[in-house]
Amino acid sequence: MTESSSALPAVALSLPFRVAALSPRKPTRFDITANAAQCRDLARDLGLGKLDRLTFKGEIRPQGRHDYVLIADLDAQIMQPCSVSLQPVRTVISETVRRVYLADFVVPVGDEVEMPEDDTVEPLPETIDAGIVATEALTLSIPLYPRAPGVELQTASFAEAGVAPLQDVDLKPFASLAALRARMSGPDGGDGDES
Repeated sequence: MTESSSALPAVALSLPFRVAALSPRKPTRFDITANAAQCRDLARDLGLGKLDRLTFKGEIRPQGRHDYVLIADLDAQIMQPCSVSLQPVRTVISETVRRVYLADFVVPVGDEVEMPEDDTVEPLPETIDAGIVATEALTLSIPLYPRAPGVELQTASFAEAGVAPLQDVDLKPFASLAALRARMSGPDGGDGDES
């Protein structure tokens, strides 16, 4: 084993299907259940406190003559620290994952690339790895700011003595223009023009 190949990260979940070997007429079914070591590795790689379980069950079915669709149910239970109190928060993830693989998909090229509206559509690869799709779907489903039940985000205001603290409303782009307009308005409700 060369030094460069040993430095490659290990894939915790992998269930590859060679597209050339897939049936063009009937679905190819799969059922992934991560074992304890895979859960531990995924939790570490994704920055989770713990991954209690992960299952990914579905199929890769032909669509048309050369395209394929992967559709599967992702079920997982994760633990993360609360973004406010740091106490453990359990989250159950349950969703249907869909990927469409098109043989004639053209990858946009250029300085101003317009992304396709449907982000489930991808070019048809030589191998569809259901384990990698499960890992991607789990990654996208993890809450960014988990919050323990009953924990509220408190606001803190800091300012020197005699100075009013800055509030969220002060940061709105047109707040100063509204204040200026209010000051310029005459006492009779006019716009302050002298005519």
